[in-house]
Amino acid sequence: MENGEMESANQETHLQSGRRYTPVVTHDQAVLQMSSIEPIPPPQIPLKKLNLRSLENMDPGTRGESSDSHGVSDGSQNESKLELFGFDSLVNILGLKSMTGEQIPAPSSPRDGEDVAITLGRPKQTGPKLGTMMGVFVPCLQNILGIIYYIRFSWIVGMAGIGDSLLLVLLCGLCTFLTGISLSAIATNGAMKGGGPYYLIGRALGPEVGVSIGLCFFLGNAVAGALYVLGAVETFLDAIPAAGFFKESVTIVPNITSVNGTTGTPTTVSTPSLHDLQLYGIIVTILLCFIVFGGVKIINKVAPAFLIPVLFSIFCIFIGIFVAPRSNASSGITGLSAKTFKDNWSSDYQRTTNAGVPDQNGSTFWDFNALVGLFFPAVTGIMAGSNRSASLKDTQRSIPIGTLSATLTTSFLYLISVLLFGALATREELLTNRLLTAEVAWPVPAIIYVGIILSTLGAALQSLTGAPRLLAAIANDDILPVLKYFRVTEGGEPHLATLFTAFICIGCVVIGNLDLITPTVTMFFLLCYAGVNLSCFLLDLLDAPSWRPRWKFHHWSLSLIGALLCIVIMFLISWFFTVVSLALASLIYYYVSLKGKAGDWGDGFKSAYFQLALRSLRSLGANQVHPKNWYPIPLILCRPWGKLPENVPCHPKLADFANCMKKKGRGMSIFVSTIDGDYHELAEDAKTACHQLSAYIDYKHCEGVGEIIVAPNMSDGFRGIVQTMGLGNLKPNIVVMRYPEIWRRENLTQIPSTFVSIINDCIIANKAVVIVKGLDEWPGEYQKQYGTIDLYWIVRDGGLMLLLSQLLLTKESFESCKIQVFCIAEEDMEAEELKADVRKFLYDLRMQAEVIVVTMKSWEAHVESGAQQDDSLEAFTSAQRRIAAYLAEMKETARREGNPLMADGKPVVVNEQQVDKFLYTTLKLNSTILRYSRMAAVVFVSLPPPPLNHPAYFYMEYMDLLVENVPRMLIVRGYRRDVVTLFT
Repeated sequence: MENGEMESANQETHLQSGRRYTPVVTHDQAVLQMSSIEPIPPPQIPLKKLNLRSLENMDPGTRGESSDSHGVSDGSQNESKLELFGFDSLVNILGLKSMTGEQIPAPSSPRDGEDVAITLGRPKQTGPKLGTMMGVFVPCLQNILGIIYYIRFSWIVGMAGIGDSLLLVLLCGLCTFLTGISLSAIATNGAMKGGGPYYLIGRALGPEVGVSIGLCFFLGNAVAGALYVLGAVETFLDAIPAAGFFKESVTIVPNITSVNGTTGTPTTVSTPSLHDLQLYGIIVTILLCFIVFGGVKIINKVAPAFLIPVLFSIFCIFIGIFVAPRSNASSGITGLSAKTFKDNWSSDYQRTTNAGVPDQNGSTFWDFNALVGLFFPAVTGIMAGSNRSASLKDTQRSIPIGTLSATLTTSFLYLISVLLFGALATREELLTNRLLTAEVAWPVPAIIYVGIILSTLGAALQSLTGAPRLLAAIANDDILPVLKYFRVTEGGEPHLATLFTAFICIGCVVIGNLDLITPTVTMFFLLCYAGVNLSCFLLDLLDAPSWRPRWKFHHWSLSLIGALLCIVIMFLISWFFTVVSLALASLIYYYVSLKGKAGDWGDGFKSAYFQLALRSLRSLGANQVHPKNWYPIPLILCRPWGKLPENVPCHPKLADFANCMKKKGRGMSIFVSTIDGDYHELAEDAKTACHQLSAYIDYKHCEGVGEIIVAPNMSDGFRGIVQTMGLGNLKPNIVVMRYPEIWRRENLTQIPSTFVSIINDCIIANKAVVIVKGLDEWPGEYQKQYGTIDLYWIVRDGGLMLLLSQLLLTKESFESCKIQVFCIAEEDMEAEELKADVRKFLYDLRMQAEVIVVTMKSWEAHVESGAQQDDSLEAFTSAQRRIAAYLAEMKETARREGNPLMADGKPVVVNEQQVDKFLYTTLKLNSTILRYSRMAAVVFVSLPPPPLNHPAYFYMEYMDLLVENVPRMLIVRGYRRDVVTLFT
């Protein structure tokens, strides 16, 4: 860009407010070097506790008009002091409920009903909620510590040796730990409903993937119930052999030859009959189903009691290990011995019978891969907390802490147990003594038997309780019509789903072999874990504005490693079962794609498509973008109000501000400018200007495109732009322009009508609006700002103001600032209740902000009390005088010409009392802003729509009074669509 001269000397004169308007001139780098606001901390203003009575809703009105659209209200309903905005005050939480996905009746309004008031109601009364310990940690611990540890863990140490066993535990523990990190990230990305991992995966990757993995996870839980039942029955029959109806299986092992050449003594091993396992397993499953039919309340009451015997039995095992060998112990139990530890360090993989007894002619050969499949169910259960999300007091805190704590605790327990078991007994004893833990337990083995039976029955009960509810959650989403029979009403019990789960469980019990069941369970759980990791990886890679998990200790690389590790473990266990499980999930996915109904959840794949469309400029269709996938696409008016040198294609600060509206610079901006004149005559000039603008955009490193429009005037040009610019969902959704601060001093009489015309066109075209006041003082990339970002959230804007403030915090210049949300309330509102509700809403949105409730006196109270002293009172009276003079001139012109009252070429109806009310609204709001936010880094405030049938000049007076003496302000108006969401 070349240097240029200022257009006029009077551009350095003062505004009436006393602030100086700095015009833009060309520099070598086309960038203004502006100093930032001095970092002075904001004043601490104490708020008095307000004794407010009740909440009264006012008539929603229509964009500033009273109930009769021409005059004041009839007084039958209390009017708000914010009548200019055409909305109720923030104390109406109806808009907040809309963001949560609740259905609300559409408002009726002559102007499309585009805005819904925000009213606060009392929170919905719910039942008692669970904390981190009882809601997540205890269920996870109870599901992780189970049958595998008691009757298979010592056998695994004997087969794999200490070295490979440590590797095995680390591999499986790392898989679940990385999955726990991904689970924590997704679970803290918003409010979470019931459904566990199905809800998380489905809302992240879409209904097809969610249903396919959810059904596989349901099968895994159902099969796991059979695993726990068989473990309890096997333990019972080992403890009381006389209880069996059929003859035990007796295996005589003549010797056990290990890899190091040592040979053991012949051993006789007795195992329960398969028929006894089947018979007792079916009976126990039926009894558990009767308990499940009794209701989840009974299960929740007795669930903590199941964990006490487990923890006590583990304590007894460790005590017994340190006091071993006792007088009645087997000869193979040597006690903690360095020699035994050395002998058991290496692996001794060999063939065994179906019962796991070593036999050279056995049917099963065990290696490391097979042991992974056998041991992995011992580390599953990390989803127990997320399965109870509907019963948790604070899911965003409890799920990460409880899940990861249980994972680390059990992994540490397994690692210590490997070392202790390896040094406790000979390899022969480890491989042949199926209940070594019971024999070494102090003081009597019966403690271990009781602990095993209660822990496995409790885990089976949890599986038979959770699996039907998972199936019912999938059915209730109404994605698959074939599952309609499993739907349940809110608060109802899934009886039919329970019967179906019991049928699957009994079928697996009939198999009667733990070693055949556990690989199947492992595949389904690994598939679910891989889905969770892939969900987090995709969401983190796309990094949409809605992706703001509270759990910060995650990274896309960890999620990718976790997903790959799950897939590797699946193939390590069995490529056959892996292919079968993936094929089953693929078939369900294909079936859901063909027969399923679309769920309006928003998902990561759609977000990926949106990213590709932004980069390739392809249309995504005319469907509305889900809030989860919403990206700001600003339409920037480059040459605001014509006050730029001819060789400067765009205000330098507008490009900086456009980048502030994007997260990490992602997204697209559309820079537009208009040239007044005839298109046939100025087409070549427009092309040249477009090339200059595109070069400037590249120079500013701003992702976007430039367009130049030739039109008779700026209003007509913008009207064409707002109707045609963009493709499909790539159409701009936010119009960004500079506030015309110079209109009065420069006597630019066309600016008010143009300004109002642009805002009205944005409202009709359903575009959001962001007007920047103090653009010349907007900080550059390296100008550090301190203090606060203050939001005066007057009307429901779909969360746009909240989202923009969060995007500002991601920029280096604003990262040290804090957000304050000011709630404007009537004097008779419950301020503390309002503050608590808004804080809870912001918490669910993952937004950290201080909430301040400010009361404002209504217009009626102002009239009764008379005029009061105020910081902006002089500007208020000046605006009244100018409006009165302008109105008198309009009336004189109309009387002279014999026409009705006209302004901007169209008839208007002026209600002077309503004009005073509008002025009073902006006066009080401006005074409030100056009182609380004089030193703020930037102030956000809702944009009032231009009132119907009012001259554009009046609206400019309202706006001037609103922004008076505020150095840097963003005036924001939403567009009837939510851009933030509470849910994952």
